[in-house]
Amino acid sequence: MFKIYKSILFLFLSLTLLSSCKKETTTPDLASTDNFNYNAEQFADVQVLRYQIPDFDKLSVKQKELVYYLTQAGLAGRDIMYDQNYRHNLKIRRTFEHIYTNYQGDKTTEDWKSFVLFLKRIWFSNGIHHHYSNDKFMPEFSKGYLESLLNDTNTSLSAEILEVLFSDKDAKKVNLDPTKDLVLGSAVNFYGSDITEKDVDNYYSKIIDRNDPRPIEYGLNSKLVKENGVLKEKVWKVGGMYSAAIEQIVFWLEKAKSVAENNAQGAALGLLIEYYKTGDLKTWDAYNIAWAKATEGDIDYISGFVEVYNDPKGFRGSYETVVQIKDFDMSAKMAVLAENAQWFEDNSTLIESHKKKNVVGVSYKTVNVAGEAGDSSPTTPIGVNLPNNNWIRQEHGSKSVSLGNIIHAYNNAGGGEKIKEFAFSKEEIELEETYGQLADKLHTSLHEVIGHASGQINKGIGMPKETLKNYASTLEEARADLVGLYYLSDKKLEEFKLTDNAEKLGKAAYNDYIRNGLMTQLIRIKLSDDIEESHMRNRQLVAAWAFEKGAAEKVIEKISKNGKTYFVINDYVKLRKLFGDLLREIQRIKSEGDYESGKYLVEKYGVKVDHQIHKEVLERSKHFKSAPYNGFINPVLTTVTDKNGKITDVKVEYPTNFTEQMLFYAKTYTTLPDEN
Repeated sequence: MFKIYKSILFLFLSLTLLSSCKKETTTPDLASTDNFNYNAEQFADVQVLRYQIPDFDKLSVKQKELVYYLTQAGLAGRDIMYDQNYRHNLKIRRTFEHIYTNYQGDKTTEDWKSFVLFLKRIWFSNGIHHHYSNDKFMPEFSKGYLESLLNDTNTSLSAEILEVLFSDKDAKKVNLDPTKDLVLGSAVNFYGSDITEKDVDNYYSKIIDRNDPRPIEYGLNSKLVKENGVLKEKVWKVGGMYSAAIEQIVFWLEKAKSVAENNAQGAALGLLIEYYKTGDLKTWDAYNIAWAKATEGDIDYISGFVEVYNDPKGFRGSYETVVQIKDFDMSAKMAVLAENAQWFEDNSTLIESHKKKNVVGVSYKTVNVAGEAGDSSPTTPIGVNLPNNNWIRQEHGSKSVSLGNIIHAYNNAGGGEKIKEFAFSKEEIELEETYGQLADKLHTSLHEVIGHASGQINKGIGMPKETLKNYASTLEEARADLVGLYYLSDKKLEEFKLTDNAEKLGKAAYNDYIRNGLMTQLIRIKLSDDIEESHMRNRQLVAAWAFEKGAAEKVIEKISKNGKTYFVINDYVKLRKLFGDLLREIQRIKSEGDYESGKYLVEKYGVKVDHQIHKEVLERSKHFKSAPYNGFINPVLTTVTDKNGKITDVKVEYPTNFTEQMLFYAKTYTTLPDEN
């Protein structure tokens, strides 16, 4: 199925960036933000950044009020994401927060520092499993030390949870190894502890009609459990599971609806509220249609159980929200892609029967984020394409957005040392410095606007989550990436006035993609581990496949210089053709539901890592100052009211302390019990 496709940034691996130091509490235009400090702090393998909301003061009071209500609605559901990620996360987080705020003992010891680090990692990943690798964090302090902290702060934690923290139990949040039971092997809290992969397959095989031209997104908003031996879905809605949080979400959404910019936006919000109240997936479809068509106005948002990457079976959506303000200048420049979506489809390398004859309503904007929550915070996408349901996209269109101020923050947060280490030549570095940022922006845009909107599934085949199963996400991301790669060097981009030199733009993009896919992204995983995350698998799949298929003609050449390995592109034209060939094959796999071919591609090219290359990458990366993962502190919106309580303005503040924001959220937006 179509999902919200997060282009989790590989920007930081290649860009030449700036750094700054002065704290700002206003909202200057991003063109003049050299003095804003985008860096907050760094710990473990993550860097916490800050972002600004440009032009916020240009909004009307009513628009500011709308933004405020939408951000509050998002934060009201924050606890849901923790519980979805793992059944004990809320209890663990709250226990650790209680210890942190109440412990009066020695805070200079290494054990205490390790305890604080563990808590920060929980906050960053919305739980005890790494947000990217899905591996459980292991404490660098002892069980005895934690027990002493519990005793000193009069805090309790069950024996079961203590065992989880200090053992290999529930070690993987999302297991994608097909040799193991995908459901039993995953700690994510979407299924009862006794539910097997076979149970899930049997349950949905009985209720899904593959010939239904307009299917709902089965299982999107529920937990599948077994009661008295019978499988049952516990729906996330008012009066159902997560009711306490969802009631607060509805409260703020109703306020947002009262200040909607126009009737279409208000109608969509009304349907979203009804969906949260009822849990009816047909209402979810109706909402998505209304939301996709509500393209007027300066404010937009994402809200719901959307992303299915955390479900090993690809059914259940993680809670997330993003509140967006239109970037007027960039949206006008980039709308050209959406306007010419049919040209890209018609001129792609796809088999004719797999091309869409009428690409409907691809709406593309560059936006600035005003607030995020759930699966989008602290880590965030840079590009989003919704709705997910394939038939809605085909019949009613979709929205694609690029998160402009998030990309801007990445670009100005430091980390340019990596390109100098892994680029083979001065020419590669110069291409990156001149065209790298634009290439990344355009690749994201092509990926979201054209890539995810491209292609069609053969009649009667069913959705990819049903046919391609645990490989669907990786293959879909590879397909969208390949669309972008294929067109980045096309002269048509010059005609569209998106670049002054498509050849150089394409070279910069190809250099970066191959370096990243075959080498630099490996800093994100432990030595000897397989690649688990779908986006990483996708990038290695594309790069490794192209390297192998072009080996006879040395399209990409593996070169050793001064004891270091480099992958050098010798023929960019032939590489583009290879990208087109792989795009055609992956679309065929999706269109025909060819599970075995999809499995072959992912397992052969996307999972296993060259041990020696991996070891070398880790060694060459030791001196880098920047971390491989990035997340953000959100701006804080506060209301100004008159003597009657009416909102007269909304102010923006830019916090600098990650810990303070997490503790503030815990105090202000606690909506769920420890166990749900």
